[in-house]
Amino acid sequence: MLTLDGVRIDKKGQLLVDFVLPGLASRNCRPCTGIPPMPTKDAQQYLTGLPSWKLLDSKIEKEYKFKTYLEGLDFANKIGHIAEEQDHHPDILIGWRRVRLTLTTHSIKGLSENDFIMAAKAEREYARSIAKLPP
Repeated sequence: MLTLDGVRIDKKGQLLVDFVLPGLASRNCRPCTGIPPMPTKDAQQYLTGLPSWKLLDSKIEKEYKFKTYLEGLDFANKIGHIAEEQDHHPDILIGWRRVRLTLTTHSIKGLSENDFIMAAKAEREYARSIAKLPP
């Protein structure tokens, strides 16, 4: 088994994403109208399944590292497409061989489950990108 930046890949090249909250990456974001922001305690619980994500006030954030600038740019573009599909958009900062994602739910001025769904989807996409696996 190979481990790269918290992503595990078995001997056959199969991606192991059991570190992501079970099933969270396969869920879809939902409208958040009329719900309160997630309590800090709940957010901390969600983060136990998301490696290297940090809770900062009313948002979560992670910086991903890449071998080249273009790999990071490609990852950011894929996250942008996922965000459009989910109608839940992270702030994306692209730097030299790194991409920082920041998630919060603006409509409720805090965190919602949607932020963690998007974080899990980003983890899955990152695992695919560093393992060079097809979508």
